[in-house]
Amino acid sequence: METNLFSFDLPPELIAQEPAADREASRLLVLERATGRTQDLHVHEIPRLVTPGTVVVLNDTRVRKARLFGQAESGRSVEVLLLTRRDVARWEALVGRGGRLRSGARLSFPEGITGIIDSLEEDTRLVRFDPPVDDSWLERNGHVPLPPYVKRPDTPRDEERYQTVYSKTIGSAAAPTAGLHFTQRLLRELDAAGAQVCRVTLHVGLGTFLPIRSARIEEHRMHEEEYSVPRETKLMVDTAVLERRPVLAVGTTVVRTLETAWTDNGLVAGEGRTGIYITPGFRFRVVRQLFTNLHTPESSLLVLVSAFAGRELILKTYAEAIQKRYRFFSYGDAMLIR
Repeated sequence: METNLFSFDLPPELIAQEPAADREASRLLVLERATGRTQDLHVHEIPRLVTPGTVVVLNDTRVRKARLFGQAESGRSVEVLLLTRRDVARWEALVGRGGRLRSGARLSFPEGITGIIDSLEEDTRLVRFDPPVDDSWLERNGHVPLPPYVKRPDTPRDEERYQTVYSKTIGSAAAPTAGLHFTQRLLRELDAAGAQVCRVTLHVGLGTFLPIRSARIEEHRMHEEEYSVPRETKLMVDTAVLERRPVLAVGTTVVRTLETAWTDNGLVAGEGRTGIYITPGFRFRVVRQLFTNLHTPESSLLVLVSAFAGRELILKTYAEAIQKRYRFFSYGDAMLIR
């Protein structure tokens, strides 16, 4: 399929630059796949939309302060986004102006840290830090890795709001943004409504946010990301699928984790890596409902939700969201597709 089939025009003022004043006060566009009917609600109303016995799956990854600013030997500032730690000293990273930095180029960082470009790869670089850096150094010297369409510097408020309230395991270079809408109160309300809430972990990296650059979606290559499935989650999901109860994924990262880990014998607990690329025609074996944000044009995220609900229906619903002035992308409003 042509990538431009997943494009749409979005007024720039609808790209959310700040989070909502209250997480669960964001608007919620509910889409019924079978009928195409929509409702305009708010996130705090989710508990009344969830039937008892629904298994709600969250991604509990935690975002590290992965955005760094170093100084090249020429004196210019270079932005580095850390993705994955390869070993004690080396990180896979996106490096601004990386094509101009030769292998062996050196960058200076705070506290006397030197970053050395070890090798050049297709989309990323390997950066070796001397001495090695850890998450405590990043907490002191790194920045919240806001996406590039947020046209402002990060602030102390982002340190809280660009994390889910249930984040636990540090390892992501971007937030699983659907979960940003949830509060502890809302999770208690879901429990009171008879939902079963459980968690997986997928550390968000290039596989989630790298844009599609090819003319056809089939030519796009997904980068692998690390995930884990707890034993408790396996048991909850397996039982729900067997009993034909809904599994509601909070975010596309949860969809990709569950659909990767599913086998004919149920969900496989434990750790793994996924490069799954969900496109129209994919057969969903686990997820029956999806809570998600409004995504960027020509992205693998928009392709995934189009596979889940149908491309034409999703684009029609996005046009409605634009007409109704919904806020888009990471700090924007949300959809519930069921």
